Amino acid sequence: MRLLLTGLIVLVSCAAAQAELIRFEITERAPFADGHSFGEVGPYEKIVGRAHFALDPTLRQNEAVVDLKLAPRNAAGKVEFWSDVFILAPADPTKGNGALLYDVNNRGNKLALGMFNYSGGNNPTTREHAGDGFLMRHGFTVVWSGWDGELVPGGDRLRLTAPPVRSGETPITGTVRCEFIGSKGMTRSVVNWANHGSYRPTAASLEGTPHPNPLPARPGRGDKAEESARGDKAMTLTLRERPAAARVVIPRDQWTVHVTDVSSDSPTQLPNVEIEMPGGMKPGYIYELIYEASNPLVMGVCFTSVRDLIAAIKHGTGDGNPLAPASLSGGRKSPGSSGVSPLFRAHGFGVSQSGRFLREFLHAGFNEDELGRKVFDGLIPHVAGGGLGSFNHRFAQPTRHSNQHDHHDYPPDRFPFAYEVQLDPLSGREDGILKKSLATKTAPRVMHTQSAAEYWTRCGSLVHTDPIGKRDAMPTDGVRCYTFGGTQHGPSGFPPSSGNGQNLTNPGDYKPFLRSLLLALDQWTKDGTEPPPSVVPSISGDTLVDWRHAGTGFPNIPGVTYPETIQQPSLLDFGPRWETERIIDFQPPRLRGDYRVLAPRCGADGNELGCLLPIEVAVPVATYTGWNLRKADVGAEGQLVSLTGSYIPFPVTKADRERTSDPRQSVHERYGSLGEYTRQLTAAADKLKASGYLIDEDHVRLVKLHRERVAKLFEATRSD
Repeated sequence: MRLLLTGLIVLVSCAAAQAELIRFEITERAPFADGHSFGEVGPYEKIVGRAHFALDPTLRQNEAVVDLKLAPRNAAGKVEFWSDVFILAPADPTKGNGALLYDVNNRGNKLALGMFNYSGGNNPTTREHAGDGFLMRHGFTVVWSGWDGELVPGGDRLRLTAPPVRSGETPITGTVRCEFIGSKGMTRSVVNWANHGSYRPTAASLEGTPHPNPLPARPGRGDKAEESARGDKAMTLTLRERPAAARVVIPRDQWTVHVTDVSSDSPTQLPNVEIEMPGGMKPGYIYELIYEASNPLVMGVCFTSVRDLIAAIKHGTGDGNPLAPASLSGGRKSPGSSGVSPLFRAHGFGVSQSGRFLREFLHAGFNEDELGRKVFDGLIPHVAGGGLGSFNHRFAQPTRHSNQHDHHDYPPDRFPFAYEVQLDPLSGREDGILKKSLATKTAPRVMHTQSAAEYWTRCGSLVHTDPIGKRDAMPTDGVRCYTFGGTQHGPSGFPPSSGNGQNLTNPGDYKPFLRSLLLALDQWTKDGTEPPPSVVPSISGDTLVDWRHAGTGFPNIPGVTYPETIQQPSLLDFGPRWETERIIDFQPPRLRGDYRVLAPRCGADGNELGCLLPIEVAVPVATYTGWNLRKADVGAEGQLVSLTGSYIPFPVTKADRERTSDPRQSVHERYGSLGEYTRQLTAAADKLKASGYLIDEDHVRLVKLHRERVAKLFEATRSD
């Protein structure tokens, strides 16, 4: 018994010594949704505050954080910082389902309620914010926290105070590159994403004389231009209409740079950096600012902040933990409490940038906490495509992405793309998203979900093929992949509008799939119940093919232009220190080869094969694509509209089809009557429900919704 007690004391002492989340600072606790009771789970509580962290840079689990050892330390040798925290939890924790859903915010914004509850907001408080209450009715504790050190205050965005990087008395400097797109009438623009600060330019960069020679188009194609340099530390502003076009230097007397400090409670708040061009900016053109900046931040603590927050909540640690038993229900210990957190499972969900966050979090080994325990039990990286991020390197810019038209040469689209360990034929490296977590036995269950748009603008095929698109990736234990055919990155509203594209935007709705799959993921991690099988187009099944028109078999629809381009990532050379130190020396980077992406094959009506289809796409009245092309008046005509698909209605009648020479069958020819359309729609919903991809309440709602929409087509022609 003495030995046992001694062992327990040692374990507790070790845990305390490595308690990287040291305390919670709770500023608000109030009823959520006006005290509404969500079925058997009952009311929910809203909890708002901050989490304070102290990291030991010498621990193995923290070694992957770039520049952490150069951050200031407290008297105990730890690096301190804080993060905003927002929680929705059952008022009675014993009625919850034992699962935590962590929503990785997207640029400070909360998305989970919108995706799962069909409502939401950045400060969810009222009954309206709860939507249909899906997450609450199923008993999930929903957690958000700040992780992006670039964000400026405002809009209820969640922030993190990333620690500064220091090297004695000498400021650390480096070259930073910022892209932004011109639009009609624009004369002034931030050089980063809206609501994001930028690294402060050095005095030498602001005052230097610009280099007189244009920069190369895309360095690294074997010509002498790849070795050209800017010659001094001056800011350089260039423009080009297409990613591969030559960069043209804009004379310094045509633009002004504005650096504005932002009022904030963060000691490391980045300023706003803006470019002003009185003569106006060209719509659709890519503007690129390259400059010397100072004082980088340890952006990589974004991963440890999430790791340590989830570990603290799961295990009931951290002073003032609002979800520890004694803190729940207004300080009353829950009945039967053993003194540990009532949350046994933790799932991570992230949309787009946030999905890429989860993939890099996993790839870098952060699903192991400082005590060697698994952090997330399940992950849903949603619409992340094959990307990682600009999250954890010197002068990292977390908001940057990779796209077909802009931001093409940023770090996110880089090997590894797939979850299995693969050989990269371009670099000779072997790696996979799960490699590190498998080695430490901390791999979570993963459901990788993506829309059709990810194949066009986010290299989505590379998630389930080899890096050059020659073979399908091998099935990986604990991983499911689902392609939601006929959908775009985020569903548009209905009726859809044209936006910046030549076609209407795509309203195909994948959200019902996410609801069913989340429940399946929780069951999978709870008791091992297998979820529905993966559904992706494949090379072996001849449903994943060359993306060009002839390859996909897309029909020749009058008035519709098929894409002549796609986002195809390259092996980017950021310089000799990139792979070992995560420091960029080449801006822009040099190109050392291209990976190869594929796209789903299409049927006769232009809708995709080999994918998991929403019922409105499976029983269509339109062609739903993952691509849309920019209109002439928004500039860069013919380039892909970022992350946007198309909705191209079928002819309604045979006469309409013949008049327009449309090769697709008309709505009337397909279905004949509203009753037949409804029968086929119901059968499609029945099949999805039986296979586990659709829950009962969504089956009923969706059949009713789409029947009502299509009824208008039949009513207009009086043919039912």
